[in-house]
Amino acid sequence: MDLTPYVDNLRRELAAAADASGDEARALAERLSVPLESAARLTLLNVLSAAMGDVTRELAPGSVDVRLRGLDPEFVVTPPPAPEPVAEVRELAAAPVVAAPPAGDADDGTMVRINLRLPAHLKGRAEGAAAAEGLSVNAWLVWAVSLALDGGERPNASGRGKSSGGFTGWVR
Repeated sequence: MDLTPYVDNLRRELAAAADASGDEARALAERLSVPLESAARLTLLNVLSAAMGDVTRELAPGSVDVRLRGLDPEFVVTPPPAPEPVAEVRELAAAPVVAAPPAGDADDGTMVRINLRLPAHLKGRAEGAAAAEGLSVNAWLVWAVSLALDGGERPNASGRGKSSGGFTGWVR
């Protein structure tokens, strides 16, 4: 990033302010413009470093560094590691299948609520996988658990699991 236009703009502003005060002020502004250039560059570099610190905090575990090459700062971006493909869910199908509950414990359609706390990196991956399947995160998690425990099938395009030719959903 070239800081020269910003420093030149500062010089022009200083000269314009000095012109309004006469010849003596103009001469003083010319003498001060050279030392002010390095102060202005240092100040701009500090501002850029602070801003990239904020960006790095938001981008973690990636980062953005500001390096000085000659007189100009350079940004070095280290992106966060790319998320792995959602192969884990497909690998669950190969996991040992837990025996189905006895017939007396068959699903009566009752819904229950549980709280699930995921690490942030898994939450983001689960949201991405759900979006790729066209499902809500909740529906995708139900499918993933069903797949892990019962060898369930991949949801169809409507996001409703196996298609039986009938209707599913809530009725009033």
